Amino acid sequence: MKLIVGLGNPGRKYEHTRHNMGFDVVDLFSELAQIDVDKESFKGLVGRGKVFDEDIFILKPQTFMNLSGESVVEIVNYFKIDINDIIVVYDDMALAPGRIRLRPGGSSGGHKGMQNIIDHLNNSDIKRIRVGIGEPTYDTIDYVLSKPSKEERELIDQAIVDAANALKDILKTNFDKAMTKYN
Repeated sequence: MKLIVGLGNPGRKYEHTRHNMGFDVVDLFSELAQIDVDKESFKGLVGRGKVFDEDIFILKPQTFMNLSGESVVEIVNYFKIDINDIIVVYDDMALAPGRIRLRPGGSSGGHKGMQNIIDHLNNSDIKRIRVGIGEPTYDTIDYVLSKPSKEERELIDQAIVDAANALKDILKTNFDKAMTKYN
């Protein structure tokens, strides 16, 4: 059983902002996988289905970004999901718009949502897909909570497609093969 977590902030105000790349990726992935992510549970929106004969959960925490770990730890503990079967998708300012990076674990890199998950699970060996949003040219909070420019949006939209395809490849083969392909 795998858990795919997309990070973002709930509400129309935050739709398609830089900080909601995780939501955007899992929305596309769930559409491709034909899994509805609409059940309110575990402080989030949850969907359950099968992809390549793999049982998966898709989770969009509704706790706001910096408290994402509260939602993740609830579903992990309830279903006894192994740390090796969790994949978290989120935005990353250290990557240029349009780039994605798969990592098998490590620090949060300053991302507060990812750090909260690491803290709640007491483990940093969590697989992740980071979607580049670029370095801020003004206040960091205002930057991540704003929508990308038209030029950035085109690059980011391709990164969202790449990240959704990377999730499919992970489920079809494994994380290491997907990492080699997309990094």
